[in-house]
Amino acid sequence: MAKISNQPSIKNQLILGCHITGVFDVNRRETLPPDEYPLIEKWATSIKKNNLKGILFHNNFSEASIKQHTSTNLEFVSIIYNEQFTPNVFRYFAYLEYVKKNQESIDSFFVTDVSDVEVINNPFITTLFAENPKSIFCGDEDKNLDDEWMHDHNTHFRDSVPGFENFETNFKDSILLNCGIIGGKTDIMINFLEALCEFHHVYNNNNRTQYTGDMGGFNFICRTKFNLNLIHGAPVNNMFKKYQHLERFFVPLLYDRNL
Repeated sequence: MAKISNQPSIKNQLILGCHITGVFDVNRRETLPPDEYPLIEKWATSIKKNNLKGILFHNNFSEASIKQHTSTNLEFVSIIYNEQFTPNVFRYFAYLEYVKKNQESIDSFFVTDVSDVEVINNPFITTLFAENPKSIFCGDEDKNLDDEWMHDHNTHFRDSVPGFENFETNFKDSILLNCGIIGGKTDIMINFLEALCEFHHVYNNNNRTQYTGDMGGFNFICRTKFNLNLIHGAPVNNMFKKYQHLERFFVPLLYDRNL
C-alpha cells in the first residue's frame, strides 16, 4: 500500500482541470457541446470521494449549472478562451495565471485532464509526495519518445525549435511522458508552467497542423529542463487502457490518441 504522510499541509492542495467547448476536440474528433456536466462528472465525483478541492476552468457552463454543482470540493472559474492556441495548450496559461495570483495560499497542486481521468487516491498525503518537494510528478505511457505518432506530432516543432532534433535523438529511448497528469509543490510547478507557457507562446502560437503540440512541448520541457526532477509512471498513473486501480493516484480513462 502507498505510505501516508503524517504532516498534511495547512495550505490548499488542489486538482486543476480545464473544459473548453465550442471548438473542435482533436482527441474525440468532435466539437464538444456547452453546459454538459456529465462530460466532467467522473472527474468531479472522484475529487469529492477523496475529499479534495477541484478547480474547473471553463468557457461554457451556465450560471444554473455552476450553482447546482459548486461545493466545498468543486469550484468553477470562468475564462475567456484565446483561439490562438488549442484548448489542450491554452489550459496551461489559465493554470499559470490562477496559481501565480493565488500562490500564497496554495501548497501544491495537480493539473489533469477532466473527461478521461479520475482521482483514485489522494496524492498529497503520501510519503512519496511529501519526501520529494522538488519533484514534478507526471504520467507516462508504455512506449518511448521514438514513437510514430510522436514523430508526426512533433513535425511543427522540429522545423522551428532550436535543439528539438537533438532532444529527439538524445531521448529517443526514454519513456514517453504524458501531460494528462502533472503535479507537485507550487514553487516548482510555477517554474515548470512558466517554461511550458513560454515554449508554446513562442513556438506553438501559429500551429495549423492537426496536432496540438501539447505532448511534444511537454516532453521537450520536461526532458531538457526538469529531467532530474521527474517522478513518472506508477504510482502516479495507471497505464492507458488498463483499469487496475491498485495503489495509484490517478487512472486515465477511455483515451486512445490512436483512434
